[in-house]
Amino acid sequence: EFDLEDIISDPGLRPKISHYDVNIRDQIRRTYWLKGPCQPRNHTFPFREFGKESRRFVESWFNLHDTWLEYSIAKDAAFCLCCYIFKPDHGDQGGGDAFVTEGFTNWRKRERLQVHVGAHDSAHNIALGKCLALMNEKSHFAVALSKQTNEAQIEYRTRLTASIDVIRLLLRQGLPFRGHDESEKSKNQGNFLEFLEFLSDHNESIQKVVLTNAPENLKLTSPQIQKDIFSAIASEIRETIISEIGDGLFSILIDESRDVSVKEQMAIVLRYVDDKGCVIERFLAIVHVLDTTASSLKTAIDMLFSTHGLSISRIRGQGYDGASNMQGEFNGLKSLIIKENKAAFYVHCFAHQLQLTLVAVAKNDVQVALLFNLVASLSNIVGASCKRRDILREKEAARLTKALGSGEVTSGQGLNQETSLKRVGETRWGSHYGALMNLILMFSSVIDVLEIVRTDGSSLEQRAEASAILTFVQTFEFAFNLNLMKTILGMTNDLSQALQKKDQNIINAMHLVRVSKQQLQMLRDGGWEDLLKEVSSFCEKNNIEILNMDEKFVAPGRSRRNVEETTNLHHFRVEVFYSVIDLQIRELNDRFNEVNTELLICMACLDPSNAFSAFDKQKLIRLAKFYPSNFSPVELMVLESQLGTYILDVRSRAELSNVMGIGELAIKLVKLKMDDTYPLVYLLVKLALLLPVATATVERAFSSMKIMKTRLRNRMGDEWMNDSLVAYIERGILKTIDNDTIMNRFQNMKTRR
Repeated sequence: EFDLEDIISDPGLRPKISHYDVNIRDQIRRTYWLKGPCQPRNHTFPFREFGKESRRFVESWFNLHDTWLEYSIAKDAAFCLCCYIFKPDHGDQGGGDAFVTEGFTNWRKRERLQVHVGAHDSAHNIALGKCLALMNEKSHFAVALSKQTNEAQIEYRTRLTASIDVIRLLLRQGLPFRGHDESEKSKNQGNFLEFLEFLSDHNESIQKVVLTNAPENLKLTSPQIQKDIFSAIASEIRETIISEIGDGLFSILIDESRDVSVKEQMAIVLRYVDDKGCVIERFLAIVHVLDTTASSLKTAIDMLFSTHGLSISRIRGQGYDGASNMQGEFNGLKSLIIKENKAAFYVHCFAHQLQLTLVAVAKNDVQVALLFNLVASLSNIVGASCKRRDILREKEAARLTKALGSGEVTSGQGLNQETSLKRVGETRWGSHYGALMNLILMFSSVIDVLEIVRTDGSSLEQRAEASAILTFVQTFEFAFNLNLMKTILGMTNDLSQALQKKDQNIINAMHLVRVSKQQLQMLRDGGWEDLLKEVSSFCEKNNIEILNMDEKFVAPGRSRRNVEETTNLHHFRVEVFYSVIDLQIRELNDRFNEVNTELLICMACLDPSNAFSAFDKQKLIRLAKFYPSNFSPVELMVLESQLGTYILDVRSRAELSNVMGIGELAIKLVKLKMDDTYPLVYLLVKLALLLPVATATVERAFSSMKIMKTRLRNRMGDEWMNDSLVAYIERGILKTIDNDTIMNRFQNMKTRR
């Protein structure tokens, strides 16, 4: 059975037509002819040595032979699509065999292309005639329907439309299709058949032609038909994404994770700027990889790009997490791609780096480490059983009822939702902040549960642990550390949320990092008094003893006779407050060292804030030199002239006076047609927007994978899951694809009745 996803764009990697079963060869031929020749127009064609000369394939040859000439990136060779579809005999003239098997590589002899075409009776033209004749046969959807009666056409179309509509719904909602028992006697035939029956019950015209009222051999409900429609939808979505990119530049965001079947899956997201100047991140595919070495990942990417007609040479940014197989200096995926394309600049995921700073602080400061250990222990002991969780809910509900009655909190839609203690995870962004916030909100209820466990715990160990935790958490020191870290993480949490936006750009991300550092410095310089008031208020509310800051500090477990000459004020302000904030700022400086690289410093000159005050012509010219394949020496001279005119123009336009960020600038430039006036300047803006900031879109893809492939659906195949995720994640594109488009692709996949 031939599937549309089996199409291989690169002609050097395709199997021979004779490799396929004779019954599906015409279907394969039609599919390749409709897809058209593989012509990677923006590829950097490599040179070949011919004696003392170096020659390479010339892109303009595609224009001379646009219907048949193909180029293989894998083999650096030219092929003929017509002769591949209908391979001529070896004895025929025109060099047909060279253009089908090994490929033509003698770039010195361009005239061989025309020789291959030959006269009207050449092998090439005979193959071309067979291709055109094949497309006039009755397999095409519109032609096939025209041979039937009008009534049969309408019934078939209604039946197929109903199946497509049900599949659309299931894909958008991420629901399974099949049922355990799909027989007519079954009480639950599975989502597809149940939804189709529901649809027919509410539409008389559909009811007349589907399920029991449909011909036995044309119900259009079999699992294979479902898969074909499914595949047609996913293919249309991918084609839409590829067409949106066109011949433009893009960046890749990649990560890997295991699915429920313990298969290693690599998710690939493309980031590009559309024709309106908006930054778009689209999920392209999830690929099963046998291992996660850099070379294996690179091979999988090459195969995927070849399938979809993409080229490594068009990549202008790479975004991964900090795993060694991704960003390793010598053998990592980053390095392998940069070897092929030096303009594919790598950016370590900002959101991941931010999480690493929090983890580093939690591990390298004793007070903070103790705090999060206690929070983890609290979560374990309070959430150890359903009974304790129920008690916590009851206590919290009673507390909220009392607070609402006294006016301490207000009621309203979305307010006072049921909460629970969160667990801290080193790899879960925002989990540290969420855990502390929930503990502060539920502190009194948590204390009540701990006291119950201390008194009525099922074992001596549990009672002892609850007693020890109660002793620690009801101290001023714990309350101080809890509120201090809540304040610090609150500042970085805003940064974390901003970094995870799909349209975030590198210049704005750099600005947000600087703002977070400034906030932390302001907290250090003038936030002590406010924090002390907040901690004191928390202690009063929860009956915790407030320490006198002028008294000598006594560490827990230490005798007062052995107390060092230090006050509570010095300990909490210098040894804790200043120390933790300084460590956080230092980690931010160390982790986000990319902001100091020359590339990003030059990009910052595009920032339109404050009437383009950051503009620096020489730095922007230097930025262009980072992309030699996009800016030739002549274009660099043109750019210098354009920049001078551009800055005068944008500073004089009222429409651009309040623009914030290069994302908004790009949209405005397109709207005002200034991307045509200053194409090279706009290209610089696009290149800055292309650099990835965070891999949040990839992480969301893995979250979607957990919805699609569950413990009950763990036998889902890789292709089925890939198509499911494309349709589920990119359901916005799915809504724009009409049923006629899906029908045509469905009909062209194979010969239908």
